[in-house]
Amino acid sequence: MKIAISGKGGVGKTTLSACLSKYFSKKGNKVIAVDADPDANLATALGLKYEEAEKILPLTDMKELVEERTGAKPGGYGAYFKLNPSVSDIPEKIGIDVDGVRLLVAGTIKAGGSGCYCPENVMLKSLFRHLVLNQDEMVILDMEAGIEHLGRGTTENMDLLIIVIEPGLRSIQTARAVKKMAGDLGIKKLFVVVNKIKSEEEEKLVRDNLKDFEVLGIMPYSDKLREADLKNFSPCDYDKDFAKSIEEIALKLQDYMLKDK
Repeated sequence: MKIAISGKGGVGKTTLSACLSKYFSKKGNKVIAVDADPDANLATALGLKYEEAEKILPLTDMKELVEERTGAKPGGYGAYFKLNPSVSDIPEKIGIDVDGVRLLVAGTIKAGGSGCYCPENVMLKSLFRHLVLNQDEMVILDMEAGIEHLGRGTTENMDLLIIVIEPGLRSIQTARAVKKMAGDLGIKKLFVVVNKIKSEEEEKLVRDNLKDFEVLGIMPYSDKLREADLKNFSPCDYDKDFAKSIEEIALKLQDYMLKDK
């Protein structure tokens, strides 16, 4: 299963990415969690201490690695470089084990037009392609906020895309914009997960505005998750009701993949 998770900043997509990664890992699956968000908070959401997470260098900033694999120095203008660099060993060589989950902090594919970043872009795109097409592990990709990344080929050929939203019109509008682009990228299935729901009435109002989406699950608003963040704990097991909602989402994902096969 190859899952990309997207959404506006602050809606909880990194929390969902981390908790699904931990859930499936504890169930005996090999999981690669990829942080493709420039804010790079997936490590601490998985449970790595802040001091350790701060030391992680994103792949796109590993200049020696980029040059070794592409044959060009990052930032070099007009240089020739390999379009299909070797990346198959990167998950094992560079990835960090966090509570049974293999974490890759990718950095981000730079926007089009910035030619000096081409070697990094090529390496990262080759890595994403390898993870999707050649890896037997489950891959969960925590995307950068917004929808711009969908135009850079980052989510091509993923099995499914989950859009995380919160109660609010702007968040729902983002989901609609993502849905329009997803079909052109070869994404087979699109789901919505609603976060920070405070009441049944609020849930109903949100669902009424999402009738043309398949809602995968509802994550409740939780003060305990805020407390976990302040204490630098992984939020995934800190609130029983929240953990239950993650399990329900994970089970629905498993059912979908079994039916799809």
